[in-house]
Amino acid sequence: MKERGKFIVFEGIDGAGKTTQINLLANYLREQGRAVYCTAEPTETVSGGLLRDALSGASRRTICEMAAMFVFDRINHNVNPVNGIQKMLGDGFDVICDRYYYSSLAYQGSGTDPEWVGNMNLNCPEIMRPDICIFLDLTPEQSMARINRGRATQEIYENEEKLTQVRNQFYRVFEDLKDRDNIQVVDAYRSVEEIHSDIVELVGR
Repeated sequence: MKERGKFIVFEGIDGAGKTTQINLLANYLREQGRAVYCTAEPTETVSGGLLRDALSGASRRTICEMAAMFVFDRINHNVNPVNGIQKMLGDGFDVICDRYYYSSLAYQGSGTDPEWVGNMNLNCPEIMRPDICIFLDLTPEQSMARINRGRATQEIYENEEKLTQVRNQFYRVFEDLKDRDNIQVVDAYRSVEEIHSDIVELVGR
C-alpha cells in the first residue's frame, strides 16, 4: 500500500501571498521526492464556478446561500473519485489546498450564525480534517496595500472594514479549534524567503 500523503491547507486574508508560498512549498516537496497535488477552493467544478461568480459580484447570493454552496463544493472536493482530496491522499500525494473550511468559518461566519457554519463543515463526515493549516497573517491595512498594488478589480470581501471583521473571526475560529486542528500562524509581512523557511520547518515536523 502507498503511504498516505500529507494534507496541507493555506489560509489568510486576501493579499497574504498564499499562491507564492504554495508554489514554493510544492517545489520544495517535489525536490524531496514527494508527489504533490495543488488544489484550491472554490474548485474548478460547476459549483466552484457559481461561487466565483458570487465572490466577484457577478451574481448576488445571500451569506447563507454562499455558506451552503461552499459546503457542497467542499464535499465534492473531498470525494471526487478522479482528483478529490481523499483520492489523491490515498494515492500518496501531498495535497496542498488554497483555502478550506477555515475560510467559510471566517468569511461567512463573520456575516451569519458562526455556529451553523461551523456545524455544517466540522461535523460533516465527508469533509476531511487537514494535517496542518498554515495561516499567513497580515493586518487589513497591509492586505489592502497589496491588493491595490496588484489588482485592477476587487472581490466583495476586499475592503478594509470587511477584512478586519474576517481577520478577527479567523482568530476566534483558531481559538475554538486549537485543541482539534493543527493551526500555525506565520507572519506574512516579511520577505518571501523568510516566510518559506518557516513553512518548510512547520510542514516537516
